[in-house]
Parts: sequence; structure tokens; C-alpha cells
Amino acid sequence: MRKILFDCDTGIDDAVTLLYLASLVRAGEVELVGVGTVHGNVDSRTGALNTLRVLELAGIETGVPVAIGAGRPIAQDVHYAVEWHGGDGLGDTRLPEPQGRPVAEPAPAQIVRLARAAPGELTLLATGPLTNLAAALLLDAELPALIREVVVMGGAFDHPGNITTHAEANVWHDPEAADLVFSAGWPVVLVPLDATHPTAVHDDWLRRVAAHDSAAARFATRVLDYYADAYTPTLKRRGAVIHDALAAMLAVDPGLGEYAERAVRVELRGELTRGTTVWDARSVPAEDSRRPVRIAVGSDVAAFQDRLLSAILSL
Repeated sequence: MRKILFDCDTGIDDAVTLLYLASLVRAGEVELVGVGTVHGNVDSRTGALNTLRVLELAGIETGVPVAIGAGRPIAQDVHYAVEWHGGDGLGDTRLPEPQGRPVAEPAPAQIVRLARAAPGELTLLATGPLTNLAAALLLDAELPALIREVVVMGGAFDHPGNITTHAEANVWHDPEAADLVFSAGWPVVLVPLDATHPTAVHDDWLRRVAAHDSAAARFATRVLDYYADAYTPTLKRRGAVIHDALAAMLAVDPGLGEYAERAVRVELRGELTRGTTVWDARSVPAEDSRRPVRIAVGSDVAAFQDRLLSAILSL
């Protein structure tokens, strides 16, 4: 059973990803050992409460500690994505307070503790800015040897950025943290916009979710309706890109993706390019001291959409 420690900034695509993971937990296919939240789509405390709301909605009410993490980036001001995710991070659905509460332990400390409790067993899935992971690396220099794999939704290479012309949001929100994570020497799978955007779901898929009368499907329909309103001008037709769910699916089933291996660096100084992920895409790239990152460059889109739909409808 894959053990997943989820680090997120629970807005709409993180919430749908939590539904996917919850379906695997309920099926006995995945153990969700903990969740940590970080600034990004919303502030980290709101993200933690949203996480608890979604887990409870999905029937995962006990046993998963939810820790609040970093409230701001390492070296820049904090920004939130209200226009994409709503003031509450969940499409202004204004769900009631969750029954559970976040744990007292900070998210970076939770990463270190759980990694030391199960060395070599954890997949660290990160779908928000990487500030918590960077802080955990600074807390424990041995952490890269303790984590089985790090799967990150972030970056853009041969695809335009989604927050600046070149930068993807999760990396742009804390470029210093991202560069530290990519240089740490642990196994990293990076799932950039190049891979996530082709998986966009559209009206026919959204209608199939809306036709199902369960609490999880009704919730998914409400938040995705808000998300689709935000995304339609970008996609030129009604739909949405559920970026984080692809990263989660590749963490569980790597065979669903296609990959390239390159060292990855983050531009930290450029006035127009800060937060851009950079790889050497030449046929014979220069030698680099960094461990190569496994970068998803494509996936089985039909399988992704079918599995995500099945997961939501199973709850």
C-alpha cells in the first residue's frame, strides 16, 4: 500500500484531489498518513480547515492528522488566488466548520517526524508552494534519504506560465523553496503545466459528475462550476484543469505518464522571469551536478479523466 503524505494549499483542484485520494483510502489502496497545508491558493490555516471539510465529506473523519504549515514564502510577499478559488478557497461554497481541528504540530515538523517513523516508505505529494518542504529540509539534513519519492505539481517548460508569462503559480509563490527542493538530491517527479493542461475536463465530463446524487458529487459540481467559470476564458470553451489530481494519480500509478529526465533549476533574479523553471532540453544536455528530476511530459488523458470521475462517483 502506497503511503502518501500530502502537502497542499487546499483550493478547488486540491479539494478534488483529496476526493480522489479519499476514494483510494476507502478502497484500501493508499494510506494517507498526514496532510500539511501551506500558503498559496488561500492562507495555510484556511487550507487546513478546507482539508478537514473535504476529508469529512468523503468519509475520512479520523486518523489523518492535518497540520498547518508556512504562512508566507521565504523571500517575497504572500499572494492568494482568490479569483480562481473564491474567498474561502472552495468556490465560495461557505461550507460549515469541520468537526475536526488541525493538529498543533507544524507541517514541516510533521514531514520530518513521519519520514523518520517510516524511512524509505513515504511518497511526499506536494501540490502547493514548496515552503513546507524547504523548511523540513532545513530542519533535518538527512530527510532526502528518508523519503521514498517527492511528487510535485509545479513548473512550466514548453508551456506558458499561469501566473506570469513564464512562471507557474506553485513555483512562483516561493521560488527559493522550489529551487532548494529540486536541488536536495532526493527522487523528484515534477508534473508541470505541460502535462496537466492537456487533461482539461469539459462539459460532458462535468455533466456526468453533476448527474450523480451523492454529497461528494454535489460538492465537486459546485466547486468545479466556479472553477470552470474562471478557466473558460483560458481554455476557449467551458472546462477546467484539475492540475493537482494528475500529480496524485502519477504518484499512485507512474505508468500513466510519459517522462523526461533533466536537472531543473528555478530562475530567482530575472525581473520578467522570476519563478521560471529551467531545464536543459538539448539532445545532449550539459553535465549538471544536480540529480535529474523526472519530469512528466504527457499522460494517458482518457485514463486520467475516467479514473478521476470514477473516484468522485465512488464516494
